[in-house]
Amino acid sequence: MTRVLYPGSFDPIHTGHLELIEVASRLFDDVVVAAIANPQKGAGMFDLAERQAMIGESVAHLTNVTITSFNSLVVDLARDLGVDFIVKGLRAVSDFESELQQAQTNLAISGVHTVFLPSATTHSFVASRLIREVARLGGDVTSMVPPPVAARLSERFGATR
Repeated sequence: MTRVLYPGSFDPIHTGHLELIEVASRLFDDVVVAAIANPQKGAGMFDLAERQAMIGESVAHLTNVTITSFNSLVVDLARDLGVDFIVKGLRAVSDFESELQQAQTNLAISGVHTVFLPSATTHSFVASRLIREVARLGGDVTSMVPPPVAARLSERFGATR
């Protein structure tokens, strides 16, 4: 059985994340999606409990996906969970440069390899940072987020047109 870890801030989860989770769930036996509070990204729009709930609601149709959160090194969580690989998505060449460096560091300190999955071109522009910005300003992001996220953004900022 192959178990993988897909870590990220998921603030909020969007269609690009969901696509990657769905692909990983077809490729691997067990997928653990882990939301992290990333201090480099500042205070999140949603707290970890809200993010876990949105992820869980968004992937409810996938029977081999579990959700968790953490505030340690990704490799520590990977070791604790006994995963075979870390899964990371790539939207553009610029993602590859930073993700490759992280993957090489993770491998050096833990022995856990990273598998890269490219996003579909229809999702390559989607980023949580942009979704937060557009939603705060009243824009419509419903095509870029799963319905549970759209509902929470609507609750927080009003109708999303």
